[in-house]
Amino acid sequence: MFYFSFQNSFKNFPNKAFAVDLFSNQKTTLHFTSSILPSLIITFTANMHGLVIKSTGSWYSVLADDGERYNCRIVGKFRIKGIKTTNPIAVGDRVKFDLEKDSNQGLINELLPRKNYIIRKSINLSKQAQILAANLDMAILVVTLASPRTSLGFIDRFLVTAEAYDVPAVLVFNKLDLFSKEGLEILQEFKNIYENIGYPCYQVSATKGINIPVIQELITDKITLISGHSGVGKSSLINALLPDRDLRTGEVSDWSDKGQHTTTFAEMFELPQGGFIVDTPGIRELGVIDIEKEELGHFFREIFKTSHNCRFNNCKHVNEPGCAVIEAVNNDEIAISRYESYLSIYHGNDTRH
Repeated sequence: MFYFSFQNSFKNFPNKAFAVDLFSNQKTTLHFTSSILPSLIITFTANMHGLVIKSTGSWYSVLADDGERYNCRIVGKFRIKGIKTTNPIAVGDRVKFDLEKDSNQGLINELLPRKNYIIRKSINLSKQAQILAANLDMAILVVTLASPRTSLGFIDRFLVTAEAYDVPAVLVFNKLDLFSKEGLEILQEFKNIYENIGYPCYQVSATKGINIPVIQELITDKITLISGHSGVGKSSLINALLPDRDLRTGEVSDWSDKGQHTTTFAEMFELPQGGFIVDTPGIRELGVIDIEKEELGHFFREIFKTSHNCRFNNCKHVNEPGCAVIEAVNNDEIAISRYESYLSIYHGNDTRH
C-alpha cells in the first residue's frame, strides 16, 4: 500500500533515478533524484505482521513484529469470507495488516493459519461459535468446588473441546485456603478422576499465594489460556502471576452462588519470564461444537482407548451388546461421571452442566 499521491507521475521527471534503500515486511524507503527534485525520500508502510493481544469486538490491539502496538479493524470484505464464528479474529491470532494513511491505526487484511484454538457454541443463536483464543501452547481451566461450583460435566466439555482442537489442557483447583477436611477429600477424588487419564492437576490459592510459583514455572515461555466460570478466581490468579497488572476481581453473588463478570474482553498479557497468558470473560456455559456423534468418543481419552475392545467397530457406547466401554464403567475402570458427560454431549443435552 503506497501513501503518496504522485507515485504514477515519476515518468514526468527527467533524469530520474530510483533506489530501494530498505525493504522489509513493514516499511520501504525509496530515494528519488531528478533535475527537478534534487533529493526526495519517500517512506510508505507495506503489509505488517503482528499478534492479536486484545479484542473488544470491533477493534483489535495488535502487537506488531517491530514491538509497537496498533489498534486495528477488519476490512469489510474480510467478515464475509465464510467465517461462521461471532469473532472472525481472536486473541492469539497472527495477522497481516496495513496502517491507514497518516494514522497509527491499521486494517487487518489477512488471518494467518492457526495451529489450534479453543471454541465454544455461542449463546448468540444467529452464529455458530465463538473462538476464545487461538495458537495456544496450553489451556488452564480454573476449577472451584464451591462458591461457585464447577461441575464435572463442565470440566469434561472443556477437556473434550481441548482434545478436539489439539490444545494441551491442565486443571487448576483454586481457593485451596477455603477447603475443609471434607473438601480436601472431595478435591482428591476430583484430581484422581483426571490424573488417572493423563490430565495434570494443580491446587492453589490465588489470594494466599499457595503454589503460585509452580504455576509460574508451568506457564513460562508458553501462550496459555486461563478460563473458567465467573467467580472461580481467574483474575486473582492472573494478579498473582502478574502482580503489576492488578486486574479487577469480583465477588460471588449471594443469591445465585455464581461469579460476576469482571473481564469484559479477551486480552493477552506478557509474562516477565517469557510467554503470554490470555484472560477471557467467565464462561457460564460451554457448548461443544463441530464434533460428530461418531467421533465424540475419540476425545474422551479413556473411552477411546477402551473402545478398541468393543465387539463392533462402529459401537456408539450407548446400549450396544459387547460394548467394552459400558463394561469398563460397570467395573469402575471408567469414572461414571465421565461416561455421563459422554452421554450428555452425545444426546445434545443442556450445555450448562
